[in-house]
Amino acid sequence: MSTTINKEEIQKFSRLAEEWWDVNGKFKPLHMFNPIRIEYITESIIKHFKLKKNKANYLKGLNILDIGCGGGLISEPMARLGANVTGIDASEKNIIVAKLHSKKNGLQINYINTSPENLMDIQKFDIVLNLEIVEHVNNVNLYIKSCYKLLKKNGLMFTATLNRSFISYIKAIIGAEYLLRWLPIGTHDWNKFIKPEELEKFLSDEKFFTVDIKGLEYNPFLKKWKKSRNLSVNYIISSSKN
Repeated sequence: MSTTINKEEIQKFSRLAEEWWDVNGKFKPLHMFNPIRIEYITESIIKHFKLKKNKANYLKGLNILDIGCGGGLISEPMARLGANVTGIDASEKNIIVAKLHSKKNGLQINYINTSPENLMDIQKFDIVLNLEIVEHVNNVNLYIKSCYKLLKKNGLMFTATLNRSFISYIKAIIGAEYLLRWLPIGTHDWNKFIKPEELEKFLSDEKFFTVDIKGLEYNPFLKKWKKSRNLSVNYIISSSKN
């Protein structure tokens, strides 16, 4: 049976599982990255579903699927905003960490140790989150196809990844892994990065249409991430289905 699971990638992140919520640990870059991801996602959701942000739980009633949820860095903020969140991950250790942390914080999140192609019998979702996942899966076509089946009609999907460019090799591999040591060496395989036009082709082949695309760029002087037109390294695509 075809699978999207890359066992080497799962083992790699399983070894780091206990560090998910250490803001100064191995996942520090994700903690730094999280605010701009949440900002882009919530602004896009508000616009797409015509929500009112002035409500405390303005995502209430929306069902969100967070694929490759890790320790729950995105699942928890979405749950705090009122969404019904299901987080899935192929690493059992990640799910254990996520469950313990959400319970500690009094959050009701449905965490499942599985992959999207094995989740077909569950409900469909208003929103599907694929954040820094597609560059780690085995079969991108199968992965996108599985996501399509899990998303409701007129739902919204977010896919964030890295561009396979010369600049991304310098910044994401040489800079982030070897020089700055933001990430353990070997976290990423540059050859598995996906160009924006390639990802849009994967999406359109499965009948998704692009709603928006933005670059996510780090300012080393302000030590903050910002939205940008520059797609050369990190970027995020929001897409929908008719």
